[in-house]
Amino acid sequence: MTPAGGDREAYAEAFDARYARLVVTAADEHWLNAAVTAVTGYGASVIGCDAEVGVERRLSPDETRDGRPGAAIMAFGFAAKKIGHAVANRIGQCLLTCPTVAVFDGLPEANDRAPLGDYLRYFGDGHEQQTNGGWSLPIMEGKAMLPTTMGVGRGVAGGNLIFAGSTADGALDAARRAGDASAPLPGVVTPFPGGVCRSGSKVGSRYKDLVASTNEAYCPTLADRVETKLPAGAKAAYEVIIDGESEAAVRDAMRRAIEAAPGEGLLTITAASYGGQLGKICIPLSELDR
Repeated sequence: MTPAGGDREAYAEAFDARYARLVVTAADEHWLNAAVTAVTGYGASVIGCDAEVGVERRLSPDETRDGRPGAAIMAFGFAAKKIGHAVANRIGQCLLTCPTVAVFDGLPEANDRAPLGDYLRYFGDGHEQQTNGGWSLPIMEGKAMLPTTMGVGRGVAGGNLIFAGSTADGALDAARRAGDASAPLPGVVTPFPGGVCRSGSKVGSRYKDLVASTNEAYCPTLADRVETKLPAGAKAAYEVIIDGESEAAVRDAMRRAIEAAPGEGLLTITAASYGGQLGKICIPLSELDR
């Protein structure tokens, strides 16, 4: 439910996206953490990154194909070809290099496919071998197995919530509670650092060729200079962005986030929209009430 003072007229403007899902396993938690940290790095926003990447959930050994600890990773972008290329590059740089790591396609039933082993096999320099459903690459550890292709699904990105507070700590605590509540849900990721963004953006800029810039309507230091969307007394605002395998998944995560956020110092929960310039998917906060 929207807390007292919440912006019930607000809606999040999300957009259609393509995504890949990987299952990454390793010999132990140390190397799994190293792999996850590397492959999700610099994956916050498609404004400047090749993909929006995050951990969907951790997997116990009885949930993975090789009986080792694992994690499901989701990566989002605008186009299937671009997301396939971005993910293959990240696997080559961050997972092929990481000790003990194995990589599995997390969307094996998807009709749309992108090259994975077919792309990275050239690293074998002629010593690679094709196997049933994949490629075997000789490496210094022994060999690495990669699926021939990976599935590419159709999802939704850009679901968002903004938490404004009478104190910076109050706003940040609310955003963190919101991010923590949505993180365990299947089929969604919150790609920004720690699940929270402090520099929310808008579509476009007064500077030529800049596709996005600071969302001044939510900057407290500009409240007396621009048409602000912050409530009176707001000292800070933080944003949680949610990408998911479907609109339903994003809506559910937003609902859980709203329910978890209220606390001392939170003034309101709202959402960012851009008049259809970003996407055609509208998620009104009023529809997220139970």
